[in-house]
Amino acid sequence: MLKRLMPKSDEFFDAFDAQCAVTVEGAKMLHALLVDYRDVAVRVQALREVEHRGDDVTHAAFNRLHKEFITPFDRAQIHTLLSRIDDVLDLTNAAAARLHYYEIETTQPDAAELARLLVLSTEKVQEVVAALRLIKKPDQILAGCKDIKRLESQTDEALRAGMGRLFKSGVDTLTIIKWKEIYDLIETATDKCNGVANVIEGVVLEHS
Repeated sequence: MLKRLMPKSDEFFDAFDAQCAVTVEGAKMLHALLVDYRDVAVRVQALREVEHRGDDVTHAAFNRLHKEFITPFDRAQIHTLLSRIDDVLDLTNAAAARLHYYEIETTQPDAAELARLLVLSTEKVQEVVAALRLIKKPDQILAGCKDIKRLESQTDEALRAGMGRLFKSGVDTLTIIKWKEIYDLIETATDKCNGVANVIEGVVLEHS
């Protein structure tokens, strides 16, 4: 009887998976926009709607966290994990929004490269988060976390190189300021992926 009354912890894993799915979707939309730069207002709005879907998933999971007695692992870790995955999509949306609000007329190859690395990072996050259901296989999860950290380092290097090219490009100062903010937002989104990896490493090490 007691077992039937207990909430299903699988619902948290379902929420993580749903969060990751919309986050990957948003990152791919940003990358596609920066590669094929057209219909900016429409595509930015579409990404904003994806971000709203992600918010709905996150808020529902937070509500469940406050109500349920049984959780698959520490509540604080669950809260942090949900927050950091949500941050990735928020920052992705913010970068896309700047393209529209700042009336950016043409794309930059370095922005597309940063977005490509973000897509890879979100896909790896999705893979590692899904593997949390198999927490008894820690090596697989920890290897995925290392891949996320490697991608974060690649993104840091891509940002430095991209900023160098931007400053040498001869474009006006205002354009540099606009693109620097967009680059930074994409890079910070990748940092948040690394933050997800840090949380997951803690969970795995505590339960292995």
